[in-house]
Amino acid sequence: MKSTSFRSAVGAVLTAALSAVVLPASAASAAENPAAAGTVDTATAQSFGRLADAVLTQRTAALLDTERSVRSAAPLAEKNVRLSAGQTRTEDTALSTLRTRKARLAALGEAYTSADTRVAVDRVRVEAGRAMVQATETTTLTYKKIRGDEPATTGFQAHHRLSFAATADGKWQLTGLTSTDDGPLAVNEPSTARVAAGTTALPEATPAAISVPSRPQTKPAGSYDYTAMASYAEKYWQNYNPAYRKFNEAGGDCTNFVSQALKAGGWANKSGDAEDYRSWWYDTSYQSTSWVGANEWSWFTLDAKRATNLANVYYMGVGDVMQMDFDKDGSKDHTMLVTYRSSSGVPYLTYHSVNTYRKSVASIIASYPNSAYYAYRT
Repeated sequence: MKSTSFRSAVGAVLTAALSAVVLPASAASAAENPAAAGTVDTATAQSFGRLADAVLTQRTAALLDTERSVRSAAPLAEKNVRLSAGQTRTEDTALSTLRTRKARLAALGEAYTSADTRVAVDRVRVEAGRAMVQATETTTLTYKKIRGDEPATTGFQAHHRLSFAATADGKWQLTGLTSTDDGPLAVNEPSTARVAAGTTALPEATPAAISVPSRPQTKPAGSYDYTAMASYAEKYWQNYNPAYRKFNEAGGDCTNFVSQALKAGGWANKSGDAEDYRSWWYDTSYQSTSWVGANEWSWFTLDAKRATNLANVYYMGVGDVMQMDFDKDGSKDHTMLVTYRSSSGVPYLTYHSVNTYRKSVASIIASYPNSAYYAYRT
């Protein structure tokens, strides 16, 4: 893996992947006028990947607790690929947003001392002078030991779509970079959650406070194996368990993943019609909606008394579950599992979509201060 300073060696990593997905130039004019030829050569496609790497690395660096400049490597441009003027302004705004997030995290008692970021290009598609690049980012951040009880690292995988436009002189400009994941923002993703103009009451679950309580609450012993839940989630957060179906392309895999972990810790199937929220099960051919749906999971859990709502997200312990309603529209959007809790009372969550390991509740709140949160004691 590489540090947050740019390294040209990423080109070697990209070469093998790009050879299978890039449209090679069929004539010398392709490099001179890609808009007309509708093609790019492998070297240009590699430049797309290096620019993606540079932009995402710079975003991560903006979060680090360091006095060094956010970038001490090559500029965000190559001979034939660079940021457009509009995207340059967008990235300047993004870095300012991320530095504000860093300050918010510091106020919550969290900081990062270093980071490793790796970008892999999954696909390049070129058409009519425009290139669409799909890339996967894998980032690990090292927690600063502020209280001394933080885990060593947090990590995530995020998927991005980059848009490039050909210029008249045969070069390319990055004109857009967007996340294609459902679920909470990666900590280095600068977009902020939209707050709905009106909110809908949620009678089925009680929102939890997000302020740090004066007195942490200890999770009492329960009837489930919470260690097994956490171990399962931390084993499969990145490498999915092949015994289960994936739902990344069908609304997200987050609740499916949490259901798997809960089952590993002792939750038993409850038979019934698949569409009835009062049932909860998974088999080789199908599953209940409560197994995979965030809202249905909440309805089942509270109705079956498998869990109760907590008054504060900081009361959660290992094996507890947190859900989020990003824009407070009354529908829960994401489900996560606590897999670590520091001795000072900070829960750390592991989840799918975006695949994430031990992300602190503080960093989630810092990214989504206006969302609704629901904490469940399992």
